Amino acid sequence: MKFYLRKHIKSWKLDQRFNDTNTKNTRLLFYALIVGLIVGLAGSIFRIVLGYIEVFRDDLYKNANNSGFLGWITPILFAIIGISIALFLVRKFAPETSGSGVQEIEGALDGIRPIRWKRVLPIKFFASLFSLGSGLLLGREGPTIQIGANIGKMIKDALGKSDTEDNPLISAGAAAGLASAFNAPFAGIIFIIEEMHEHFRFNFYSVAAIMIGAGTADFVVRSLVGANPIIQMVVYSSPGTSELWLFIILGLLFSVIGYLYNKLLVLSLDFFQISFKVPLIFTGIIAGIIIAVIGITFPEMIGGGYSTITEVLNHSFSLSFLLILFIIRMVLSIFSYSTGVPGGIFAPLLTLGVILGMLYGGVMQHYFPDLISHPGIFAVAGMAGIFASTVRAPLTGLVLAVEMTLNFELILPLIITTITASVITVLLGNKPIYATLLKRTISNTNH
Repeated sequence: MKFYLRKHIKSWKLDQRFNDTNTKNTRLLFYALIVGLIVGLAGSIFRIVLGYIEVFRDDLYKNANNSGFLGWITPILFAIIGISIALFLVRKFAPETSGSGVQEIEGALDGIRPIRWKRVLPIKFFASLFSLGSGLLLGREGPTIQIGANIGKMIKDALGKSDTEDNPLISAGAAAGLASAFNAPFAGIIFIIEEMHEHFRFNFYSVAAIMIGAGTADFVVRSLVGANPIIQMVVYSSPGTSELWLFIILGLLFSVIGYLYNKLLVLSLDFFQISFKVPLIFTGIIAGIIIAVIGITFPEMIGGGYSTITEVLNHSFSLSFLLILFIIRMVLSIFSYSTGVPGGIFAPLLTLGVILGMLYGGVMQHYFPDLISHPGIFAVAGMAGIFASTVRAPLTGLVLAVEMTLNFELILPLIITTITASVITVLLGNKPIYATLLKRTISNTNH
């Protein structure tokens, strides 16, 4: 009888523990839904407001040439003021909002970087509007990813949950942030699993949480902003097997580009670190003048790059100008990030990938006219290739390129490009850019 009672009690305790665990995990998924809703709303507002600012800036820059020399003063002041305000907010209130913020999230998931959401949320939101609106070559995905992760932390703190729920809710917020920036929920999920695999605590419910967060945020953004793909272009048919060797060469090209980009970015950050020791107005003046003058003269050279991508895909530029455009945008992208203002590198990188991909496709079409149907195929592969070689996240790069362009039939050439680019860049000694930035952040903090 005693044995039976002990066995029954033990079984009851096991069932109770199982039920408690299920209840806790079910609540986690509900919290992820809340995170996704709030991130989607925040991401939508961010995109809408930024869109208005960019239209105003573009009109300001276009009209500058119609008013003579004095007409240049207003857009130059616009850029200087925007960059200076962004720098002031970052340096004064929340230094961790500098740059994309992805490395801060990875550090937070490891428990080595704090998440001060009460400061980060308002500063990242408003400072990013000023920095991106000024015309710097930065992407909106960095701000939305960091904002999303901080919203995940905010929800956890507001509900008084245990610290064990930090990781999945922060991860769900980050995935939702990427999804809301690009209308790319699958890329948001893959990004957390692939890029943050060393920091993300992988289990069934944590994966379910990031899926719910990303999906919910994407639903909100599509409802409020629009459901069209971010890059509207021709949907290509899959190239023939006789063309696939061209994507191996493209991957090799991007492996070198990714290596150079990462090295130059870190060197530039080290060089510009002295700017934190001088009054921020000097950085704002220099950066503002450079961006405004280039933006007035060559508007396709500045900004996140979405309008530039459209022009490139419409064959608006010669092959020689594409080469110049690629070089200048690469230099300005590194320069923009190094100033220390908030902003991501995804969008500028994807733009570089499209430019170099179209350049490569145009050259190859000249030499192999019967082999290549359209150079735009290489533009899509270029988006994935440059992402794979810099971030070293080939799956995320592939999914981003497909979701942003709807070119699902190009998966095979994209696989060839991304795997070649990522493997060769590793052999060259290239390290994932966000891991490098995290180590640099920790090193600077300790000193």
